[in-house]
Amino acid sequence: MAVDELDTRILRMLIEQPRTSVREYARILGIARGTLQARIDRLERDGVITGSGPFLSPAALGHPVLAFVHIEVTQGHLDEVGDALAEVPEIVEAFSITGGGDLLTRVVARDNGHLEDVIQRLINLPGVVRTRTEMALRERVPHRLLPLVESVGRDARRRADRTDRTDRAGGDRG
Repeated sequence: MAVDELDTRILRMLIEQPRTSVREYARILGIARGTLQARIDRLERDGVITGSGPFLSPAALGHPVLAFVHIEVTQGHLDEVGDALAEVPEIVEAFSITGGGDLLTRVVARDNGHLEDVIQRLINLPGVVRTRTEMALRERVPHRLLPLVESVGRDARRRADRTDRTDRAGGDRG
């Protein structure tokens, strides 16, 4: 799915001012509300926008400990272990990975003892061979997508500029 410069401006607005109305976004961007809504609908349909809602802090919910747990799984049991992980509320993300392990999970806990309890629960899941845990000490770069959106927008602008130059150069030859 190609994201153009207007899409990039829309995504920036959605990221920077998530509680603004569609009407206000349209006014700020200088486009019709219908155009904006059609663009947002397309971005959602194409999977660029995957949700909207509040971002929650596990720490503020009483779970300040963050760890990454690598899980090695018995061959052929990846799906069932993945399904079992979905039943553990302290697992906030889980990914199939390459390298050292089969799954990588992001786990939150109330304290180190609670983290140990969660890890023991994971170790006891059928199909889990072993785990390896790494604890986060401090967040250095918070979850963000705006720099990526801006990079995609710059790339789209460069492609459009090259196309315009090529079209003008081609037109001069005729």
